[in-house]
Amino acid sequence: MNMKTINIRGKEYVEVAERIKAFRQLHPIWSIESTILSNTDGIVLMQAIVKDETGRVLATGHAFEKQDSTFINQTSYIENCETSAVGRALGMLGIGIDSAIASAEEVATAQANQTEQPGEGQDGKGTAIDEVLDRKAKIKVLQELTGQLSAEQKAEFRAKYPNGTKGLRDAGLAKLEREMREATAQRELARKAA
Repeated sequence: MNMKTINIRGKEYVEVAERIKAFRQLHPIWSIESTILSNTDGIVLMQAIVKDETGRVLATGHAFEKQDSTFINQTSYIENCETSAVGRALGMLGIGIDSAIASAEEVATAQANQTEQPGEGQDGKGTAIDEVLDRKAKIKVLQELTGQLSAEQKAEFRAKYPNGTKGLRDAGLAKLEREMREATAQRELARKAA
């Protein structure tokens, strides 16, 4: 089954929404159940379980989120954690793992949390040209994501980032991208629920 992917540093990753859509098409009577294993001091740990029609457990996935780790997590860290756990469970089931079990959202979050200095690759020999090209690509992704936000979400991001991408280094751009992806995922979930 073909699923849309997102290219992150030359590798294709599938978003959780795509995995869920494929799961529902392939197995309409199977279920996904999520459970909060702990929620203490703003850190939530969740488990998602995929079961067949007989209730047999076929796959599990776990995730944790910190409430204060991103702008979106301030109000939606439990929802984001559930999405990540479901994405991992579906990955363990074999859905959307052509290149990796991790979802696009997980990879974006991991990259935002890396401490690698701008312009430094594994060999430490990044160039100014690489930095400019990488920054342009990131800004293009952010522009595409902005088009998917609701007016209210755009206003929230304008308030949080009054200078837009000016002055943001790689880690800041990655954090903004992650927050925008979370916001678009939340908007999509709200749209489907309505």
